[in-house]
Amino acid sequence: MTTLSSSVKLACSGCNLRELCMPLGLASDELSQLDSLVSGRRRVARGSSLFKVGDPFHALYVVRRGFFKTELITPDGRCQVTGFQMMGEMMGLDGIVEDEHRCDAVALEDSEVCVLPYEQMEDLSHQFEPFARHLRRVMSREIVRDQNVMLLLGIMRADERVAAFLQNLIERLHARGFSQHELILRMTRREIGSYLGIKLETVSRVFSRLAEEGVVQVNQRHIVILNPAALEALAS
Repeated sequence: MTTLSSSVKLACSGCNLRELCMPLGLASDELSQLDSLVSGRRRVARGSSLFKVGDPFHALYVVRRGFFKTELITPDGRCQVTGFQMMGEMMGLDGIVEDEHRCDAVALEDSEVCVLPYEQMEDLSHQFEPFARHLRRVMSREIVRDQNVMLLLGIMRADERVAAFLQNLIERLHARGFSQHELILRMTRREIGSYLGIKLETVSRVFSRLAEEGVVQVNQRHIVILNPAALEALAS
């Protein structure tokens, strides 16, 4: 279930995620302009969709709380996970090209997003260069992320793919104030396998091998990085 709480308005100037999703070094009047852009928050229950393929595109979304996956469903019902999004990251860029969304965005846990109406974002970017520059950086980051996924799928072995996936998650979570050495996986191993282009059984074997070699400790979804250097070397 998705609910919109427009009455609960979040000020960007007072948000502890501001440095992750908005331009840095803004003056107070510039922050006020950004505050006027956020139209509200939307709560998305675990397993529910923020948007689906074919939905009209009206806004971009910044994850305020929780975790999402984006996925494509083929006509014969097969699912391909295309990404995982966490706090401070923007979603919905897929809808800009044709004014409709090209993937599903599904909450992996009870989550909340800030809603940024796209027409207002365009207007603000025309009069506010720091914001326009930030939008270009966000789009460029998505291109780089897609290129990295192609690298994963194209030339890396299964163990390298899983190591790179864990390394990436740890780095993104650490930038948000979480531990550098442990994490809770919000996604299933099947979803990890779909994203990395390997089978569920292969994902499980790689986790077991990494645990046997003392690189990680695995307790269901709780992962502790025991040998960060070895994980980074494998991911590289």
